[in-house]
Amino acid sequence: MISIWFVFVLFAAIILFYINKLTDSLCIQKEIPEDKHAKIFRTINILVTILLISSFVEILYT
Repeated sequence: MISIWFVFVLFAAIILFYINKLTDSLCIQKEIPEDKHAKIFRTINILVTILLISSFVEILYT
């Protein structure tokens, strides 16, 4: 049980890192103003976290 938890948390951290990296590239490419970056990052991080949590719950109870 702990190994599944550890692997999933590591996987989730890697996914969040790359999503943030891609979001930064998007903001730079689309020339989005700096004052909107925080809102974009917060929204994307919340949505990805919800997806990761729901995936973990699905794996846990399957």
